Amino acid sequence: MDSELATLAASGATTLVSLMVTDSWTHARELVGRFFSRIGADVDTVADLDSARARLLSAHAANGRQTADAVTCQWHAYLQHVLQAGSATGDDLRDLLASLQRLANTAPGTQRVTVHNDISGGAQHGPIIQSGRITGLTLHVHHPAGSTQV
Repeated sequence: MDSELATLAASGATTLVSLMVTDSWTHARELVGRFFSRIGADVDTVADLDSARARLLSAHAANGRQTADAVTCQWHAYLQHVLQAGSATGDDLRDLLASLQRLANTAPGTQRVTVHNDISGGAQHGPIIQSGRITGLTLHVHHPAGSTQV
């Protein structure tokens, strides 16, 4: 197997496993299920997805990283096998990966980032807003003890 296909299989497995623990899993499962159906995969393959997801969800707190690595290796090996056996082409897997990545990029909670801004340069007498892309915004207003809220 050439390095491009190996990289594609690795990326597909990583994206698949990352989606298993998101709210977008149902949609991702449908995409992957259709892919497996098109390539003639065993019906147990979709059940294996569900089993892997259950393992990830139950191990998330205790040993989540080890479990995620093991599940990723499992699906990486499976995708490599599918490519080597000729059941799927690189283009087939590329199309699936593109769909999964679009889903991962729009999955709620997949891109949580804590931002801390410091303001300098004098007194500010009003709200300061710094913006790039704002989605799912939650503002926490802290009032000093004893202050009056308006």
